Amino acid sequence: MDDFSTSRRQRLLSEKYFRWLKDFLRESVDYWSQTLPANGTESERRAGAAWSRASDRLRGLLLRYTGGEDIQPMRTELEDVVGAYEEYTALRRIADDDSTSPPFMFGEIGDYEQAMQLIGLSYLLHRRDLLPRIAGMLDPSYCAQDTLYEDLLAYGIEGRFDVDKWFQDKPYRTLINSFYRDTDGESIADISTYLDDWYPALKDAPGYRDGYLNQSGTGGSYVGYWAMEAAAAAYLLELDDTSFRDHLLYPKDLVNFAREFDARQHSRPAALTGPVSVRTGQVCPETGIWKAHGHNVPGVLVQKGDRMPEVFAPDAHGALRPQPALWEFERKG
Repeated sequence: MDDFSTSRRQRLLSEKYFRWLKDFLRESVDYWSQTLPANGTESERRAGAAWSRASDRLRGLLLRYTGGEDIQPMRTELEDVVGAYEEYTALRRIADDDSTSPPFMFGEIGDYEQAMQLIGLSYLLHRRDLLPRIAGMLDPSYCAQDTLYEDLLAYGIEGRFDVDKWFQDKPYRTLINSFYRDTDGESIADISTYLDDWYPALKDAPGYRDGYLNQSGTGGSYVGYWAMEAAAAAYLLELDDTSFRDHLLYPKDLVNFAREFDARQHSRPAALTGPVSVRTGQVCPETGIWKAHGHNVPGVLVQKGDRMPEVFAPDAHGALRPQPALWEFERKG
């Protein structure tokens, strides 16, 4: 068995296709950075090019994970993905003349899954600082409108909402249930069922149905099938994933990375005492809840060693935009 066969994280992926698609997606991001689609108004064309750049960046990250590449660089790559979707969201809102237009439509299961994957990846790659930026894109349309969205964000952002409704029932209701069970065993059973139901529920979404069967050196949509949100739930709920960790759709290496990252953090010197302030872009000196001085926004959980985030706050025209902030340590997370 060759090196690729042993290093790839999903046995469905062929090496020839992986090598081709990895280069293609990189070239596609470059192409859409210099080219606009042929049809539509100028603002619609700019939004369309931005969508292609963002979706290709996310597909590239997922493909590299599926292909067995090192996880550590993906922490930085995820920020590039989120930044690309922020750019698309801003251009989409201009094209729509609507300040609430989201990057993903929760009524479409493929879009909904991508949004949950981004949130899940933020936990698994220890980039919780990206969660307020993701929420900044989605909240104008979906704040307090979807249980799974709120439940996942609540582990990284204070002040989220307790709601009992959701846009997509299958397979997501089972995952939602896992957050509300009385015992770990019940939650484990829910996630196991969810993993079994995930692909059948997504089979009609673009890029999912039998995409793994159409791999060639000139085309294909498959970048890996991963229930990132299920892995995030298992990690956040601190569940024993032994019974489902070898499931084809469960990204166990990401869960291992998240747990090992926690262990490294806990082995470092004792926590800070007394008031501490750090500016956007500086290294976070302590894992905990940080508040943006002078901004009326919820506290954010930032991991020690991560870069302090920007804060999304209204500008002079009332539009939410990223702004630097002075962050004050509030309490240990």
